[in-house]
Order: sequence, then structure tokens, then C-alpha cells
Amino acid sequence: MSDSLSATEPWVELRVWRQFATLAEELHFGRAAQRLHMTQPPLTQAIAQLEKTLGVRLFDRTKRSVQLTAAGHTLMPLARDLLLRARDLAVLARAAGVGEAGRLRLAFVSTAGYSLLPKWTMAFRKVCPGVKLELLEGTGDVQLPMLERGELDAGFVLHAPGFAPPYLQRLLLASEPLVLAMPEQHALARSQQLALEDIWAEPLVTFPRRIVPSLYDAIFGMYHAAEQLPTVAQEAIQMQTIVNLVSAGLGVAWVPASVQQFQRPGVVYRAVKGAVPSCETSLVWLQSSPVLERFLQFAPHP
Repeated sequence: MSDSLSATEPWVELRVWRQFATLAEELHFGRAAQRLHMTQPPLTQAIAQLEKTLGVRLFDRTKRSVQLTAAGHTLMPLARDLLLRARDLAVLARAAGVGEAGRLRLAFVSTAGYSLLPKWTMAFRKVCPGVKLELLEGTGDVQLPMLERGELDAGFVLHAPGFAPPYLQRLLLASEPLVLAMPEQHALARSQQLALEDIWAEPLVTFPRRIVPSLYDAIFGMYHAAEQLPTVAQEAIQMQTIVNLVSAGLGVAWVPASVQQFQRPGVVYRAVKGAVPSCETSLVWLQSSPVLERFLQFAPHP
């Protein structure tokens, strides 16, 4: 049997199913009519028309009693379930209207997954369990086209200060300095704070420019401003991969300070004195919705 309704199949209005269910509970036309706030003759006619439409007898009637037939017994729990779900539709509609039901599709960069995202989503889910959260880890170059195509509702993106995509709505969530990740056995790791001149010659493990263009340009601009030419030993997309490559001794890496929460054995993080760029994390979106507006109410303050 096909799941889709055929045009030739009988269509029964919800009002009629309510009349059937009420009569099935009362087994008395007079009491059922009273509960339905109608007179008995229209109820009798409605049930007769329902049986004619379905082509099956639902009630056995005598002058003294009304009883469900086998078909009526079979339909009764289904009719009750239908009526309950119909009632729930109104509740669901009101919840969706205030952002407490529906779906929210969020993408996030890995750095947001260290601190911002877990606490925020936990607080939101406690209050709005009726919202289905769909989470996708992805870099900015992946997120932005998805937002434009309507495949995401919002995304957590990393960027240099003031370089969030201008055509998107934006909520600034965090601003943090960059720190240097380096192998634990590196000679410079013995110092708790470094100067820029200490690290100019160190090979870099970094992300491709297409991932975060504004931050990439800020980092490399720092080298160029000091008339230094950075040596890129390896590029990688995810921050976890970059830190893992640092632990293997491929080089050092400029990473947001929040990455220090990723405690990879063999890696230490050091602050560097000087004109080191900072970075920002923002939530960006193209079009708002009740669910997104509700989610924004749980945003942490930067």
C-alpha cells in the first residue's frame, strides 16, 4: 500500500472523528450529543454518514444499547491518537512561534567547540527541549556558502577584529589574543613569555588562507611589518590537527588562546610580547527566525 493518500480514498473531517470517538466512549447517543454540544439527530446522521463513507459498520444499535463493532474497536485507539495529535498541533504552533519548537541548524569552527558552544547549547536545551539542534563542524569557507544557500540557520566563525562578513547579521561572542603553540622540547619552551624577535625564524604550521583570510593576513602582515619572511612548514585545516603537527615537531603555530584547552601531550602554549594580532569569534546569520532569536537569548557575554 502506498504511503500517499489517493484521491479516491475517503476523506473524513476531524470533527467527524471527534463525534465517533465521543460516541465510542459514551455508547449512548444522548450523552455523546450533550458532550459535543449538539442535538442527537445530527449526531446520528453524522455517524451513519461516516459508516457509509468508510463502507463498514462501526456501531451495533438496538433500542436499548449501542455497542462498538470489531471495526469500531479497531478504529477507536487510532481516532483517539489522531485527536490528541491534532490538539498538540496548536500547542506546537504556539511553541514554534516563540522559538521553543522546531529545528536550528548551527555550524561551528573547532575553537568555538572548546568553550562557547557546549555551555550555550546545554543551557538552551534545558529550556527548549522541543527544538532539534543540528550541529555541523565546519570552517568559515564551508559555512558561508551554506548560509547563503539556506542550508544553515547560523554559524560560529573566526575572524580578525572588524572582519566579520559585512552582509550577515552578527553577534560578537569572544575576543582573544593569539598565543604560540610549540613543541614541549623546543628550546624556547623554557621561557614563559617570548618576544617576537625570538620566533621570526621558526617554521610555521598554519591554516590555508581560504579558511580564515582576515586572520591569515593579520598573522602574515605581522611578519611583513617586521620585514620578516615566514617559513610555512605545513598547512592544516583543523586546529586540533595543527596542534598535533606541532607536537610532532614540524614547527610552531599561532592559535587562539582558547585552544590552550586542547591539552595535547608534547605541546606547550606561550604568550608573545609585541604587536601580536588578536582574533574574534562571532555568530553570524543571514535571516532570523523565532528559534534563532530564542537561541540568542542564551548567548554568553563577551
